[in-house]
Amino acid sequence: MPNTSSADLWATIHRERAALADDLATLTPAQWQTRSLCGEWSVEEVVAHLTAAASIGRMRWLRSMLGARFDADLHNRRRMAEYRGTGPDETLARFRAVVTSTTAPSGHTPAWLGEVIVHGQDIRRPLGLASTPELDAVTEVARFFAARDFTVSGRTVTAGLGLRATDGPFRAGSGPEVRGTTLALVMAMAGRLPYCADLTGAGLETLRGRIDT
Repeated sequence: MPNTSSADLWATIHRERAALADDLATLTPAQWQTRSLCGEWSVEEVVAHLTAAASIGRMRWLRSMLGARFDADLHNRRRMAEYRGTGPDETLARFRAVVTSTTAPSGHTPAWLGEVIVHGQDIRRPLGLASTPELDAVTEVARFFAARDFTVSGRTVTAGLGLRATDGPFRAGSGPEVRGTTLALVMAMAGRLPYCADLTGAGLETLRGRIDT
């Protein structure tokens, strides 16, 4: 998806949100409380975070960050509490209501595609859900993450390494190689250590060490 238009990216975001919502509809109450790959957050908390991200534009995001004195963790906790429902059913309903939203804190649309892809896998992997995002979508996010540090420190953790996807066209950097699926590379760039188990190559231990710090 090189040079993909913003409209096409938003359409992809909407499809990925809808697919995640369908997966969430199958969960038991206990599964909603499972710890995700996103720090200490439960599945339900991650979903509330995704709803918040799709509901807060630039100015409201800035006000929230100012109110939190630019403590991103505090900002996220406050907004998560705001958009979490009284239980999983309401939390899911709130997420479904923003599936087609184009609201975001900035115009970096590939980052917001990365938001739903990464957090979707934060939920699916611990629960053993087989669904995976579209390869073209993941490739777009891989290119964005490898090129800069924005929502994740993708460029920093992969500096001096050659990333090589085994299932698609994504290639980035040079140096000791790290090989694996595009999704595994994206999740590693997002700091998800469990995905290093899906990667190989001479650069893997360097990458693993940078993530596990």
